[in-house]
Amino acid sequence: MEKSIENIWKEGFLKSDALVVPKINNLYNQKSIHIIDKFKRMFKINLIAIVAFSFIFLIASFFVGIPITGVIFFVTLSVLVFINKNLLNGLDKIDKGVSSYQYLKTFNEWINKQIAINKKISRFLYPIIFMSMIIGFWFKDAEGMPLGERLVSEILIGFPDIYLINGIPLIGIAIVLLILVLLAFFGGRIYKWDLNLVYGSVFKKLEELMTDIESLRS
Repeated sequence: MEKSIENIWKEGFLKSDALVVPKINNLYNQKSIHIIDKFKRMFKINLIAIVAFSFIFLIASFFVGIPITGVIFFVTLSVLVFINKNLLNGLDKIDKGVSSYQYLKTFNEWINKQIAINKKISRFLYPIIFMSMIIGFWFKDAEGMPLGERLVSEILIGFPDIYLINGIPLIGIAIVLLILVLLAFFGGRIYKWDLNLVYGSVFKKLEELMTDIESLRS
């Protein structure tokens, strides 16, 4: 009785002496390597883009008059790139000589580790970037005085009884603190949304490939 293709494939994962094994294994190995190599290329390009953007923003910040923002922004993103570059180096340690299933499982474990680390970082990253913008524009020169002080002076004209803390309206401090709390709370979700936006198609192919291999192994 002739065997179905599905049964042949299943046996290919179970019997090392089956003639179809090399072809099946080679097919999935090639697909696995292709997906991971594609991710690595995209990841490297993304890191380069972050470095380039932060460097351009740093230069532009001096021309715009918010150098504090540019410096904080550059340092923060540089730390982010450094951490992720070290994480990326971990991919090179994955043994391509193992089975395609084990190869993908190891890669998937690396992905989960990378996501977990960056989710934690994002809870600090977004608040820091926001505060860098606030500080930068607050001290931006506005006709001989910091822009923040000029804005407070304008506010006091319309609301002379507004409560101040060290020259800053309490309502302004409350709003900034609220935004910081929200950014810290939703930082991980914002990162996941951004991650899926960039690498969603790769993750989908990875999941489909692992599902196919697991169904054949069962």
